[in-house]
Amino acid sequence: MTFTTDFHKATVYQIYPKSFADSNGDGLGDLRGVIGKLDYIADLGADYIWSTPFFVSPQNDNGYDVADYYDVDPAYGTMADVEELIAEAGERGIGLMFDMVFNHVSTEHEWFRKAMAGDPYYKQFFYFRKGKGPGVPPTNWESKFGGSAWAYVPEFDEWYLHLFDPTQADLDWENPDVRHEIQKIVRFWMGKGVRGFRFDVINLISKAAFEDDPDGDGRRFYTDGPRVHEYLRDLNEATFGTDPGIITVGEMSSTSMEQCYRYAGADTHELNMVFSFHHLKVDFMGNEKWVLVPPDFARLKRIVFDWQTNMAAHNAWNAVFWCNHDQPRVVSRFGDEGRYWKESAKMLATVMHCLRGTPYVYQGEELGMTNADYTSIGQFLDVESLNHYEILQRKGLKADDALRIIQVHSRDNSRTPMQWDDSQYAGFMPSSPASASASSHAAAEPWLAVNANRDHINAAAEIADPDSIYHYYRRLIALRKELDVIAFGDVEPLAVDHPDVFAYRRRWQGHELIMVANFHGHDTEWTGAEVPDLEGFERILGNYADAPHANTTSPVSGLRPYETSVWYR
Repeated sequence: MTFTTDFHKATVYQIYPKSFADSNGDGLGDLRGVIGKLDYIADLGADYIWSTPFFVSPQNDNGYDVADYYDVDPAYGTMADVEELIAEAGERGIGLMFDMVFNHVSTEHEWFRKAMAGDPYYKQFFYFRKGKGPGVPPTNWESKFGGSAWAYVPEFDEWYLHLFDPTQADLDWENPDVRHEIQKIVRFWMGKGVRGFRFDVINLISKAAFEDDPDGDGRRFYTDGPRVHEYLRDLNEATFGTDPGIITVGEMSSTSMEQCYRYAGADTHELNMVFSFHHLKVDFMGNEKWVLVPPDFARLKRIVFDWQTNMAAHNAWNAVFWCNHDQPRVVSRFGDEGRYWKESAKMLATVMHCLRGTPYVYQGEELGMTNADYTSIGQFLDVESLNHYEILQRKGLKADDALRIIQVHSRDNSRTPMQWDDSQYAGFMPSSPASASASSHAAAEPWLAVNANRDHINAAAEIADPDSIYHYYRRLIALRKELDVIAFGDVEPLAVDHPDVFAYRRRWQGHELIMVANFHGHDTEWTGAEVPDLEGFERILGNYADAPHANTTSPVSGLRPYETSVWYR
């Protein structure tokens, strides 16, 4: 089959293989599990599957610590499985998008092992620097996972840079040999038939200077660095840019909008689109994630509308999303896990999928999966969460208070096994060792505990229910293909100052679409001159089965809890 190569009209489905489907009963999701669920993804309507890394890795950061870019970690399967996955997805018109981690490698990677053995060629692949004094690292930069961003090597009396875990050593892109090796890796997977690439924290690859940061954690010295655009243009021209059918997205950590005009500009020859995360920091305190504060709805709208209108004005493209493997579940974060679970999940999907940009759906989001229901720190496995649980207590928090913060913000919230049915392990893996394949060593349970709400939140139940969140996502994905106004239209913010309403208008070549949503769990009124005149419009989608409340002004003037509707003419 042919691929939907127009990324403006496409939808990407993200898989975290470790938690998606376990085919052999060892407790870990694997590539054969993904192959077995391709019809499900095709029925949803997705055009691409973005898979997080399954390369050889010690799994200190769940695969984002790559030890070999050219081979598959045996925990996930074999190269033959990858080739079959690419081919079987292609038969269904689905392209594979691979997750490439090029800011750093595992300290078990051959390059780093040779560097540690003293090979001068490979030492130049990394940032080895002298400290400022005995026991004092070169700079005061902090790791994204907590603690110093430098690790000491006594054999050299030097420190190496790791912006993430100490087992993830940053690559020095200033070295042209590093850039050539990375280009070879991309070309290798293109040769296997990969149709897209997601580049992990790619805006961190150019470091500006190695200085102390007296006012911060050092990120201003390595975020959107001086040569990053040059590096991306070179990578484009040497690899994926030679095939217009390949789509690319860059994960941009703490980036600026102005930088993204270049990263994702239509004519800048870097990437097709960018992930930015500013809208997912509205429940932070400044840049501090590990706090408990209510989401700032006014700020959320302002950020979304700023990125929508300004990226469009500069002919640049967004990835639009609520969820991924690093974010809490959106229905738990901004919606309602209880009475209005279904309504709020549908509302959040509508707000995002009708925007300008390529939507990304994270596994289970289309089912309304919620945060983990863990009650003790021993149930969490994420290295970032465990580090910050200790850091919070060192700052003076009681253990219970630190745990509550972890429960809300942990990356493990998104990594609980996919809920396929209401069986013991939610259909993620065989329910008993006897049903596992004879060649496997069956695990007693999945690698991460399944959420207890699998009894009512699961794919089997939702496929059977025409009013489910799953079928609502199918309709949203189809609408983007049907209506060019969604794919190409401009964005006019509405209800900008309203405390509850999220609304906007889209226009394209005589077609018009209006999306209206009550973002909160109470009735609200939207009145005034800004309320759109809906004469001639048809309500083509909504999350309440009955018609909107009738009133003399507009059918969107009175909105029920989490109510949303889409109007088109």
